[in-house]
Amino acid sequence: MAAMVEPSTVPVAAPPPIAAPPAAALELTRRSAVDQRRLIAERAVSATELLEAHLAVVEAVNPAVNAVVGMDAEVAQARAADVDRRLAAGEDPGPLAGLVTAHKDLTETADFVTTFGSPVFAANRPAVDSLLVARVKAAGAVAIGKTNTPEFGAGSHSFNPVYGVTRNPFDLGRSAGGSSGGAAAALRCGMVAVADGSDAGGSLRNPAAWNNVVGFRSSSRLVPRVGPGNAWSVLSIEGPMARSVDDLALLLRVIGQPDQRDPLSRHVSVPDPLPPADGPLRVAWSPTLGGLPVESDVAGVLQAFIGQVETGLGWHVAEDEPSFDGADEVFLGIRAFAFAAGVGEGLGDERLARVKATVRHEVDQGRAMTAMEVGRAQTRAAELWRRACTFFERYDVMIGPVTQISPFPVEQEWPAEVAGQPIDHYIDWMLSNCRISAFGLPTLSLPAGFTEAGLPVGAQIIGPPHGDLVVLQAAKALEAATSHGTRWPTF
Repeated sequence: MAAMVEPSTVPVAAPPPIAAPPAAALELTRRSAVDQRRLIAERAVSATELLEAHLAVVEAVNPAVNAVVGMDAEVAQARAADVDRRLAAGEDPGPLAGLVTAHKDLTETADFVTTFGSPVFAANRPAVDSLLVARVKAAGAVAIGKTNTPEFGAGSHSFNPVYGVTRNPFDLGRSAGGSSGGAAAALRCGMVAVADGSDAGGSLRNPAAWNNVVGFRSSSRLVPRVGPGNAWSVLSIEGPMARSVDDLALLLRVIGQPDQRDPLSRHVSVPDPLPPADGPLRVAWSPTLGGLPVESDVAGVLQAFIGQVETGLGWHVAEDEPSFDGADEVFLGIRAFAFAAGVGEGLGDERLARVKATVRHEVDQGRAMTAMEVGRAQTRAAELWRRACTFFERYDVMIGPVTQISPFPVEQEWPAEVAGQPIDHYIDWMLSNCRISAFGLPTLSLPAGFTEAGLPVGAQIIGPPHGDLVVLQAAKALEAATSHGTRWPTF
C-alpha cells in the first residue's frame, strides 16, 4: 500500500457553551434503554414525554457536540404519538417501543436526508429505508434524525463538509472518533437511548471507546444486509451501540434476525435477559495486538483493567496472541478493493473528484489492484480465520486495546504519530481494530477506565470464530465487575 497523502487540518470554529439540560430530562434520558422501555410498557411515562426529554437534551447539548444531524422533530413526534396510540388501544408497539434513536448517516432513511457525509449527496432522500432502519422502525423506536460520520465513513474522526465536526462530550477539544462518532457521542450525552453504526476497521469500536459506551462488531452478517452492492463482501458490517451490554443486546435482538435475501445471513439467539459468562474464563491478554505502538496513558488504563479481570472475576489470564502476520495486508487490500467497487463505481470519476483525498486514495488503491492480488488477499483472510480457530482452542476470549491512543485534537484529520512512531497511512493508528476485522472475529468495545486527563479508554473483548454469544456474555460479566461505563460527562 502506497504512502498516504498528508493529513489536512479540519476546519472548526469554537463551539458554543453547553447549556445545562433540565434536571428532569437528564434523570429520564440517563436511564438505561431497558429501563426506559419498561417505563413505557408500564405507562409510567408516555413515548411523547420520553421524546420531549431527549429533545430537551439535544437542544442543550447538540449545538456544541454536533452528534445528531439531519433532524426532523415532526417525524419523531408523529412516531411517538403512534406508539402512545397503540399502547392506549392495548396493542404491542414492539420491543423498542418509544425508545429514542438516530441512524448513522451512512444508512438509507426514507424519512431523513441521507448524505453519507458528502456534499455530493447533501440533498439525497432515499425512496426506502435500509433493512436495519426498517426493522428498528417496525419495532417501535422513535428516530429523531441521523448521526454524524466522516465522508463515506473513511477514517475515525467524524467530520464532513455537510455537517461539520462531532466533538467528544468529555472534552470538546477532542475527537469523538468514527466513523460512528455521532452515534457514540449522542448515546453518551443522553440524546438517544440506542443507536446503530457500522464497522470495517473499527467504526463501531473506536468511537465507543472514546465516548465510554459499548459497540459490537459481530460476526459477519449477523445483522443482514440486502440491496445493492457486493453481497459476498464481509469486511464491513452493521451493528448496535448502547450505554450497556443489556441495552446493546436489546437492539441486537431486533436488527440481528436472519434474512434469506442475504446469502451470508446467519443467526445467534441472544437470551433475554442476557446472562453473564458462567465460571472463570480463559483469557488471552494481548497488550499490543502484535507489537503495535500503544501510548502510555491508554496502556496504563488497560493494565489496570486486566488487574480487575483477574482479581474481581478470578478469570485465568495469560499474555498471549495469535500471529498477526499478514493481517494488515489483508485488511488494507480488501478495504481498498471494496472502496473501488463500491464508492468508486457508484460515484464515477466526475463526482469522485469532489470528495475528500482519503476516499479518492482508497479508490485509486483498489483500482490499481490486479485480480490476483484481490484473490490472494481473500485467500490470506481464510488463513487468518483458520489460525484463529486453532488459537481459540486454548482460550475463551482475548482482550486487547480498542484504540492505540486517546482522543486527539479535533482540528487534526488524523494523528501524525502514535507513541513516537510516525503514521504512514491514515488508518495506521487504528490497526488495533483493523487486524481483528481481518480475522473476521466478533469483538466488542467495552468501557475500561479513564486516563489521568479524564478521557475514556475501551477494552476490546474478542471472541472465537462465530463466538458472538461468548463475547456478549463475557462483556456482561466484565461490565458488572468494573462499572466504568456508568460515568457521564459533566454538563
